[in-house]
Amino acid sequence: MEALRRFRRSWRFPTVLLCIYGFFSTVKPLEPFLVQFLTGTDKNLTAEEVNGQVFPVWTYSYLALLVPVFLLTDWLRYKPVVVLQCCALFVTTALLRWLATVPAMQTMQFFYAVVTACDVAYFSYIYSMVEPERYRRVTSYCRSVQLLGYTVGSVLGQILVSLKLLSYHGIIEFTLVLTSIALLTSFFLPMPQQSMFFHRNAAKEPEGDGNGGGGAGPLEDGVGGGGGGGSGGGGIEGGGGGEKQVEESAAGQGCSRVLLQLFQDFRQCYSSRQLLYWSVWWAMATCGYNQTVNYVQFLWEHIQEQSQPSGNFSSIYNGGVEAVSSLMGAATAYGVGFIEVRWDHWGELSLGIFSALGSGALFLMTFTYNIWLCYVGYVLFKCLYMLLITIAMYQIAVDLSMERYALVFGANNFAALVLQTIITSVVVDNTGLALSIIPQFIIYSSYFSVIAVIFLVRGIFTLWKARRHRQRPKDSAHPTKNKPPEFEEHKF
Repeated sequence: MEALRRFRRSWRFPTVLLCIYGFFSTVKPLEPFLVQFLTGTDKNLTAEEVNGQVFPVWTYSYLALLVPVFLLTDWLRYKPVVVLQCCALFVTTALLRWLATVPAMQTMQFFYAVVTACDVAYFSYIYSMVEPERYRRVTSYCRSVQLLGYTVGSVLGQILVSLKLLSYHGIIEFTLVLTSIALLTSFFLPMPQQSMFFHRNAAKEPEGDGNGGGGAGPLEDGVGGGGGGGSGGGGIEGGGGGEKQVEESAAGQGCSRVLLQLFQDFRQCYSSRQLLYWSVWWAMATCGYNQTVNYVQFLWEHIQEQSQPSGNFSSIYNGGVEAVSSLMGAATAYGVGFIEVRWDHWGELSLGIFSALGSGALFLMTFTYNIWLCYVGYVLFKCLYMLLITIAMYQIAVDLSMERYALVFGANNFAALVLQTIITSVVVDNTGLALSIIPQFIIYSSYFSVIAVIFLVRGIFTLWKARRHRQRPKDSAHPTKNKPPEFEEHKF
């Protein structure tokens, strides 16, 4: 019993629960076959309706929700938003199972945007529950288990569809069971006593009275007081009326203080040119990657229709391809940690070269009528993106505190969503050009070509500048030679 109590008070307890939640919430066997399901006999929607009216709702909703959910997540201290994420996932799956109209599917996409916007709570929760020296370890656990869940879901979906073990409706009902397990798990997550912005000092202020209990660690108990106002002070136990007034006053001041601090941190972070260049690539590439992944099933279906007009969906291997691409992408990203390269020196050129290869893979997918070549191009494209985004994440995060880490990563994703919204509204949406799938992918391929050119030019300039710096005359290597003595007194 004592061992169980120690386990519940340790960092392992919330980590295990979060990993269980992450696994069951990402096992989605139907996802690789979503387009076939929506355009098949189950829903009877046309490809034009799904492509031009249903899918764009996710992009617009995600953009609108990202910033409010980011702030709400920190204010509510993560756990309520994790629960909200799973509830929204349950509603998404239920709408997919029992409704079939275009407005219903648009509503489904809105709730799925809530799910994706709440990802920030999943990845931020654990940082409020463990010590900084364990950040890397628990992050690897949480990311790995999500990858495992997605891979298991893709493989399971491929088996169920290929062997016709379950209908599409049966697969959705099975997914509802898995989502219910994740929802039940989320209720048992401990409630954090602090957060990165709004409640950063809440657990520390009482320490001035000589009571060190609140600051001993994030997992000190005091979590049993429910979700109301009394526990928000991080361990203050005194009279309810005075505490409530303090909290209401602190809430107004805290909000303005946090927003001002966020703006100041934003300006300071992006004043670094290197961080700015990596962030520009992040936003541009993530936009193109999301568009490709969101609409690639339409491309696969188009190629299948050209090669197999009978529409034999049992021969589609979307689930297997998604599983292979995820595993190979993870392996590629993992391998980056063992490559000794001066990424600050060669990184921008690498971004240009690998973006060009990604563009080539997209062109291959676009113009081939062989489904297997299209699959190979998709796996290559996804691996290249995983490789580069891992490098970008490392280069950006290496000198950032955890608060600025979350801010910069959130800002980059928001910029990516703005670009994605523009492309979706112009290229995909029925109110825009409403292009068919092949012209869409020509645009996505050309988009990555533009990224490649920008960073090839920037990378070559960086190398030329570094070489010029090394070849400067020896006199320039001693800038204090002809300077007054006071310049030498202040050298570091």
